[in-house]
Amino acid sequence: MTTTNYRRIVLKLSGEALSGEQGFGIEPEIIQSIAKQVKEIAELGVEIGIVVGGGNIWRGKIGSEMGMDRANADYMGMLATVMNSLALQDSLESMGIPTRVQTSIEMRQVAEPYIRRKAIRHLEKKRVVIFAAGTGNPYFSTDTTAALRAAEIEAEVILMAKNNVDGVYSADPKTNKDAVKYEELSFMDMLNGGLEVMDSTASSLCMDNDIPLIVFSITEEGNIKRVVEGEDLGTIIRGK
Repeated sequence: MTTTNYRRIVLKLSGEALSGEQGFGIEPEIIQSIAKQVKEIAELGVEIGIVVGGGNIWRGKIGSEMGMDRANADYMGMLATVMNSLALQDSLESMGIPTRVQTSIEMRQVAEPYIRRKAIRHLEKKRVVIFAAGTGNPYFSTDTTAALRAAEIEAEVILMAKNNVDGVYSADPKTNKDAVKYEELSFMDMLNGGLEVMDSTASSLCMDNDIPLIVFSITEEGNIKRVVEGEDLGTIIRGK
């Protein structure tokens, strides 16, 4: 078995990562590619928790801007993450990887309720656990969910997989050719620099619980495995 740098991880996927170039919905080829990459590291013995966003289906912020009650809009976003999680579970299990979806909002007909000790037990049995429905509370992002779940299950790192961006830059590299890519940052550097990697609540949770964050591109197949094996990809954020 190949040596890996991490025993237990949380993989954070944006909803947009599942939609490919179309920007909305779920692209079958994309989700199969992600599932294949997750399978690669599962077969190395890595214990994997996954948090996936719902922005490819619904964004709570957009709903509130339309005049919707913010809490209702956020709950719709949580349901969108459940749809993405079930799609990812199906892809993983079609490849022979045992997977459990746990939701912060109870919906027992489709998934288990989130129970920390049960999630850890699944991980110990080498089942992939997908944490859906955010934290179960409005006003919190799926970035915060990833940080919270990583702390709860004692994950060693959060891998933040980005679509078509290979790390953290000083500016948007798509619009600014002078943007500089950072190899390493502290969470305070990120916050003080206004770098939009994750929201301040999620950053504070990572910083307070000493959970490093690696931001990398998921577009190239095999990148998750490369990161887990210790290859220098993307940007690592840690410390104060």
